[in-house]
Amino acid sequence: MSRQASSGYRALVANSAPAGVTDGLVIDACWPAAVAEARVHADLSTLTPRELQVLRLMARGLSNADLAATLQLSEATVKTHVTRILTKLHLRDRVQAVVLAYETALVEPGNRTLDEHE
Repeated sequence: MSRQASSGYRALVANSAPAGVTDGLVIDACWPAAVAEARVHADLSTLTPRELQVLRLMARGLSNADLAATLQLSEATVKTHVTRILTKLHLRDRVQAVVLAYETALVEPGNRTLDEHE
């Protein structure tokens, strides 16, 4: 699909769908894969090493309390890290963060170890 056609299709989808439906998912499906992948990896590069660590553990299903205990941080500090991750990556909630972690291979399915807190 040409860049102009892709752009027009994204605008059509964005203008005809209910608010919030096109955020991230539908529009990205219209982009060439390389562009979407580069954008995602650029987003991850904005995270600090600690935020990447929190995201990896969050993707493993740890709650804020579990994260705090594992990383020896206060729960308030963990909440701050989670909020910053969601903000930097333009995500709505933890579920989207977990999906992103798997889609970018930050974590792999089936590998449930928490060796050295990843």
